[in-house]
Amino acid sequence: MNHGKIKMLCEAAMMLALAQILSYVRLYEFPNGGSIDPAMLPIILFGVRYGCGWGTLVGVIFGFLQYFLGRPVAIDWTSVVVDYLVAFGVLGLGAGLMKGKKNGMILGSLLGGGLRFLAHFIVGAVVWGKWMPDTYFGMTMTNEWVYSFLYNAPYMVPNIIICIVLILVLRPYLKKYFNAEDLKAVQSK
Repeated sequence: MNHGKIKMLCEAAMMLALAQILSYVRLYEFPNGGSIDPAMLPIILFGVRYGCGWGTLVGVIFGFLQYFLGRPVAIDWTSVVVDYLVAFGVLGLGAGLMKGKKNGMILGSLLGGGLRFLAHFIVGAVVWGKWMPDTYFGMTMTNEWVYSFLYNAPYMVPNIIICIVLILVLRPYLKKYFNAEDLKAVQSK
């Protein structure tokens, strides 16, 4: 195993640990799952640095960690698979698609976060919609898709914004890391 692969595996482990720790820094937790926290940031950083495949794998592993070490909320196996494994897997995938792009970290936050929202939105309507309340946010609920949007957007949009703000704050200090200049130096050796 070469030095670059060992570095990547160590970085994956550190980012997973950091994401798990950040998932406990909840600004708000919703009653049927979902919370406002900065946990997506390490998965996005890793995905943008190492690409789609590794980003997806780290996202799926983080989904496992969230299910087994977090406060999981699930109705059946489809909600476990989609709300945890698929949702965080596509977060890493979307971020990984921005590898090497100018402003990749911000674009990765938008695309990865958007894909994660889409996973929660679909399972929210298809699976969770069966338990849709009669009223939500003071509105009468008659459509599962509207309910799913109204449930998932209030935590996903702030999560995406938190990641973008943290990236903008950290960028001046971690520019070489964000631009993967350390990886380019290892590959050129």
